[in-house]
Amino acid sequence: MLDLEFAQASDPGRQRGHNEDFLGHAAPASPAALHSPGWLFALADGVGGQDRGEVASRTAVEALIAGFRHAKDGESYFNLLPRLVKAANTKVFETGLTAAPGGSSMATTLVTCAFRYDRAVVCHVGDSRCYLIRHRHAEALTRDHTVTNEQVRMGLMTAREASESETRHLLSRSLGNAMFVTVDTRDQQIVPGDVLLLCSDGLHNAVTSAEMADIVHAHHRLEDAVVELVAVANRKDGSDNISVQLIRVRSVERVGMYRGRPYKLA
Repeated sequence: MLDLEFAQASDPGRQRGHNEDFLGHAAPASPAALHSPGWLFALADGVGGQDRGEVASRTAVEALIAGFRHAKDGESYFNLLPRLVKAANTKVFETGLTAAPGGSSMATTLVTCAFRYDRAVVCHVGDSRCYLIRHRHAEALTRDHTVTNEQVRMGLMTAREASESETRHLLSRSLGNAMFVTVDTRDQQIVPGDVLLLCSDGLHNAVTSAEMADIVHAHHRLEDAVVELVAVANRKDGSDNISVQLIRVRSVERVGMYRGRPYKLA
């Protein structure tokens, strides 16, 4: 049976007076709920420079979790999560329209990961990331939606030029800027011992993926790893809000699929 443990933290950093990040999760209410709806984790980073970034991030995560809890039994995560993220986008967009006379511009990133059986499905918009940490190696399962990253993909800029660009943090995609948004989705098989790490750019801009993997490996307790990750990010930078969720896979339930329905493997 799928068994997870998790820890999370959110810190305003050393230079900002308030925190525009928001974290949330939905845990199964019973053993039967492990299969439907399952586990969900979400992290959002209100876009700096916009009005009410903290409202945008909270609105996105709360809308996502509410939709997840009321999802139809057995619906494929690969269909469900993008639909819920798009619904969260609409909620943020509409909240902005009614937030002040004449509307208020608000936007946020969002990364979310749902677990069921022996699979994790990751959806994201923006530059908040999800990493898979396995055997002391951290692999990014998401691709930053930034202007410079899109230019690198199109061959218009080198990775080094992108890392040094003054516009490297400019998002090409976020929730709340428009009525419609394109969502990236990835399906990942998980095994016992895997750790999924969700974070805002306040962490991954300061702490390398290798450092993340080493810190997680060095701590038996995820709570201690979270504390050190935030402390290292503050020590090396601290100019932005820092948020992180760690989810460790203790055991999984191996299944196969036949005509869209799961069956247990021996």
